[in-house]
Amino acid sequence: MKDLLIRDARPVDLPVLLKFEQELIKAERPFDVTIKDTPISYYDIESYIKNHDIKVVVAEYKNQVISSGYALKKRASDFLKHDFYGHLGFMYTVEAFRGKGVNKKIVEVLKDWCFANNLNEIRLKVYYENESAIKAYQKAKFVCHMIEMRLDN
Repeated sequence: MKDLLIRDARPVDLPVLLKFEQELIKAERPFDVTIKDTPISYYDIESYIKNHDIKVVVAEYKNQVISSGYALKKRASDFLKHDFYGHLGFMYTVEAFRGKGVNKKIVEVLKDWCFANNLNEIRLKVYYENESAIKAYQKAKFVCHMIEMRLDN
């Protein structure tokens, strides 16, 4: 996409990013009946933007923020070969720009940040029934690793 810029998120982007977060929650509720019906928030986006150990990026097209994502360093379980890994999240793209490779470019920037910070294992979470997201991440070379299961009473 011509005129697409991937850049670090700035505090001025916060109002748009907060809207993205609510759209993401709205999109994920059908996949997860355990998400509260009341207003919720997944992330502390403002503190993430200010934290140098977290990379929050946006895609901008013609001066409009159209997509987002972050990478952060997480401590791995003691039984794993690595001490830390990169975790990707907050992947959201405005509907009119989906399917145009925007998220793929965001993921590439975040992967590069992880590798530059010696985070050679990168993980993300995606709902099992979110087939379009799974396909997008598979195109970015992610593989399904583990399925989390639950039982309701």
